[in-house]
Amino acid sequence: QVQPVESGGGLVQAGGSLKLSCAASGRSFSNSVMGWFRQAPGKEREFVAGISRGGLWTYYADSVKGRFTISRDNVKNTVYLQMNSLKPEDTAVYYCAAEPTTRTIVGTRANEYAYWGQGTQVTVSS
Repeated sequence: QVQPVESGGGLVQAGGSLKLSCAASGRSFSNSVMGWFRQAPGKEREFVAGISRGGLWTYYADSVKGRFTISRDNVKNTVYLQMNSLKPEDTAVYYCAAEPTTRTIVGTRANEYAYWGQGTQVTVSS
């Protein structure tokens, strides 16, 4: 079992940067694919980025490719999302998700992840 806890959200101007962290308790972190999702008001939760268990493979939504970077530290049981060149449309609650698995495939759908954090608000002002 993995329990993610997000931090690092806040208010930033367009063009600015934020770094989200997700600290995960539990023994299965290094065996878990990790993902970041976001949900804006009135919209469905959407995939942002994902990373394989060892960190070798990463995947991004087209909307954030080139601006966001996902990484992980399996010693600290933490996954990060570095967000640069932020836009107002990036405003959302950002969620960290974990899926303990033996597979190397990184899921991009919410139903592929079993454990979720409470979310952290990111607001980008224009």
